[in-house]
Amino acid sequence: MTHTDINMKGWTGRLPAAMRPYALLMRLDRPIGAWLLLLPGWWAIMMAAGGALSMNAGDVFVLALFGIGAVIMRGAGCIVNDLWDRRLDSMVERTRTRPLASGQVSPRQALAFLFILLLLGLSILLQMNITTVLLGVLSMIFVVLYPAMKRITWWPQAFLGLTFNFGALMGWAAVTGTVSLPALLLYIAGIFWTLGYDTVYAHQDMEDDARIGVKSTALRLGKKSRIWVARFYAAAWLLMVTAFTLAHAANAALFFLGVGGWHLWWQIRTWSPDDPASSLRIFKSNRDFGFLILLAAAVSGFFW
Repeated sequence: MTHTDINMKGWTGRLPAAMRPYALLMRLDRPIGAWLLLLPGWWAIMMAAGGALSMNAGDVFVLALFGIGAVIMRGAGCIVNDLWDRRLDSMVERTRTRPLASGQVSPRQALAFLFILLLLGLSILLQMNITTVLLGVLSMIFVVLYPAMKRITWWPQAFLGLTFNFGALMGWAAVTGTVSLPALLLYIAGIFWTLGYDTVYAHQDMEDDARIGVKSTALRLGKKSRIWVARFYAAAWLLMVTAFTLAHAANAALFFLGVGGWHLWWQIRTWSPDDPASSLRIFKSNRDFGFLILLAAAVSGFFW
């Protein structure tokens, strides 16, 4: 493997030297993770509001809060993950230059920075209703435990799905004050979606993971990964269609869901599991799928 997951070509590479390791610690150089964390929440907010044209100022404010919160909490989650994995990361070519693994940031400095991010995240969360606050607190249990999963189960990607898609529950609750069936279906759909795209992502590190004893669905499924990712994606798409249908979404929403389904099929057809660059490219393309679902949510109330 000849690639690293650090991106120094963007704006983070031009930051002052003292700030740069903390930006990299939050993965600000690679915003794809923040998008994948944010989009399920935005889907739910727009669906619960009845589409983009039905949103009021309060709903737009919630969208903005979720956007800021996703960047902060994705950064906090990355720090938790890197604190768990700093020794393992130093043995994997793709991750050995990360700030904690390389020693640019000490564990104590990372913990102090994590505390600041969590305070910022809490200040955003407390501006929402009690149901959303309770869901946000509950999600932190999954954030803290997720890094341990690769040590005890072949299915850490499933646990990431449980963690990364809480926004679907929180977004719906932030608008309605409750969690109804469409929100639950969106959450489960997101779990299957994450299980698919993170299995693709894990194919980048199969050799190193096997060598150091880290578990993943990529290693568990091996040569059958393509067919299983197709099944995960199919389950995710069908659950999304069901969620939108139960929410009485317009036909225009179903059109964008159809385009999203085609995008998932395109991923399966073009993915080369043995090529790390292909795995990274297909993984990143899930942001585009997420935006297609967001468009479906945006037009869900245009007509019935």
